[in-house]
This record gives sequence, structure tokens and C-alpha cells, in this order.
Amino acid sequence: MKGRSLIPELPEVETVRRELEPWLNQRQILKAGLVDAKPGPKYAELERAIGQKILGVNRRGKFLLLRLDGGDELVIHLGMTGIISPKEPQKHVRVALELSGEGNTRLYFQDVRRFGRFLVVKAGDYQSLPTLKTLGVEPLSEDFKPLDFWQTLQASKMPIKSYLLSQRPVAGVGNIYADEALWLAKIHPLRPSSSLSQMEAHELVSAIQKILSQSIEAQGTTLNDYRTVNGEVGAYLSELKAYGHAGDACPRCQNLILKTSLGGRGTHFCPQCQRVTNNFAGQGCKP
Repeated sequence: MKGRSLIPELPEVETVRRELEPWLNQRQILKAGLVDAKPGPKYAELERAIGQKILGVNRRGKFLLLRLDGGDELVIHLGMTGIISPKEPQKHVRVALELSGEGNTRLYFQDVRRFGRFLVVKAGDYQSLPTLKTLGVEPLSEDFKPLDFWQTLQASKMPIKSYLLSQRPVAGVGNIYADEALWLAKIHPLRPSSSLSQMEAHELVSAIQKILSQSIEAQGTTLNDYRTVNGEVGAYLSELKAYGHAGDACPRCQNLILKTSLGGRGTHFCPQCQRVTNNFAGQGCKP
């Protein structure tokens, strides 16, 4: 399953958040600066963090939000190749922080492909981060309710996988876990979102929550670049049933998993388990 880098999704970012929380909470940022990076919208206002204390490490979708006691937030997005570490990498370091306290007092942000973000904003002011502004409900929260989700789906004719990837109906679900959740719920990824029944929406909510929770327990999925703060790989790769398994037998029915392209993203599904009836064929979804 080696190939192009993928953006870490909710389980990977949540794993990083859980490791950062006990390390960073209540530490003061003594220094903050760019290393091998130029100032710009991706690395903005870091000097504002200097002197502020970290009050907590939160997550919203695929974003890390570090609350600062001066009324700001340090916003981090790992991009495709971002890694946060207390150990200085040999190259591709974009940001370095010096922290108060004992033990590991340096934080490094390594990002080979430079798609990540590491910037300071006023708490809650995401004008420079439009993706963060439009995120849907958190899938592991009590707010992710099947009926509300179904009603949201009724407003879109986008393929259900594309709509999930837009982050608007639910936050944090990317290419890997969309394929896995749709496989578990037996829903074809090209089905128009509005075509899902209430029961199917309920099944998809359950599938999303189950897949994400299991992956968090395994510290996420490492295909190429993703690493935890402690430098470990995610162990969920071996649990994937659909994603990356084109040409393999479906674990449920033994038909071959197929791969297609949807919006430029590789999409994996079982043509038997995730069948499309003729009712939906006329809506741009081939059986």
C-alpha cells in the first residue's frame, strides 16, 4: 500500500493530541520561530505565542488547537507529512518552540512537503482558515446524531464519499476512513448523498464511529509518513478491509475489491456488498 502521502485524519490527529496534552499543558512558550521556512499564511504570527502559557491541547477535525492564556490559539495542521517531535530532526524542520519546565523542552515541527500549517490566531478567529470555519459536527461527540446527519445528507446530491471528504456533514473523515466506513455500512461510495435512507444514515453514523474509535485505539494508520509524537507508527493498517485492497477478496463476501477514482481520490469498494440498485443508476451512479 505504499504510494503517495495522505493527510492524517481524525484518528492520527487525535493520537497526536493525546500525546501532546500531558507534555505541553501548563508550559510557557519561551521561544517560537521558523527554521527552514518563510513567513506567510502557513506560518503566521508565531512571535505572539512567546510568553504565553499553553492551557490545553484540543482538536477540531484534522486541526490541533492549543489554547494560550493570552487569548490566542496555536493552530497546527499536519498537512501530508507533518510530524511533531521533542527530538530535533536532521532536516525539513519548519518550526521550533522552546518551552518552560523540565524534561523535553523543545518542540519541532517537521514537514517534508510543506503542506502543513503552524500559526497563531486570536482564539476562535479562523478567517485565515476557511476549512476550519466550515467543519461539520465532530463524529465522536454526542452531537453526531443519525437523524440530523440524514437531514444534512438530503441537501446534497454529491456522491456520499465526496460529501464526507468535504468535511461539511462531519469533521475529520478523510480518504481512508470514508472507504472503510462505507464498506462497513454497505453503502456504495458513488451513491448520491440524498439517496440514503434514514436507516442507511444510521448505519453510516455507527460505522464512522466504530472505525474511528478502533483506529484511535491502534494509534491510527501509517502508510508512509505519519508518526506519533513518540515516533511510533499507527497499527491500524492491518485492520483495513477496503482501502488499499484493490484486487483482494472482500473479507465479507469474497468478491474482489475494486478501485475507482472519485474527485481525483482513489476509492475502494466491494461491488457485491456495496451494490447500487437501478433506482440510483440514473443519478450518476453506475451499478
